[in-house]
Amino acid sequence: MGIYSITNMCAHLQNATRARLGITSLPNTKYNLHLALALQRTGFIGAVTRGGAHPPAPEEFQTLEPEPVTTANAATRRLWVQLKYFNNEPVLRNLKAVSKPSRRVTADLNALGRVARGFQAGMHQGLNLGECLFLSTDRGVLEAREALEKKVGGMVLCRVS
Repeated sequence: MGIYSITNMCAHLQNATRARLGITSLPNTKYNLHLALALQRTGFIGAVTRGGAHPPAPEEFQTLEPEPVTTANAATRRLWVQLKYFNNEPVLRNLKAVSKPSRRVTADLNALGRVARGFQAGMHQGLNLGECLFLSTDRGVLEAREALEKKVGGMVLCRVS
């Protein structure tokens, strides 16, 4: 279910920013949570919290304590993501899944080094200004530059600008 949830998350966030939503919800999966936290670390989204079927109030978004997940409420748990806008334009303009369930794309350190500097490495295009590449590594979901610092490669999840 992992890569399916990532591709669905990418499509959902892309559609939510085009619809100019302030808050949107995603299924509460491990992969969605880790990618949403990585997007928050890099500044593409505002805040991430776990909640129920109904959205939290915007003023309580950061301070909301999530209720514990039990077997009775596990199916209703959602990730609530606050989207960011600057000058009435979405910060998250383009979000494209790279790996798909039928074709998983990986990148090693050499390819990541070239891609992060803006050069093409095999089938990977170089990053432009303001663009990020997210990878699933054994140390979690990292941006390409973070993965280079930690000297790890992994499966390429998505490309964000």
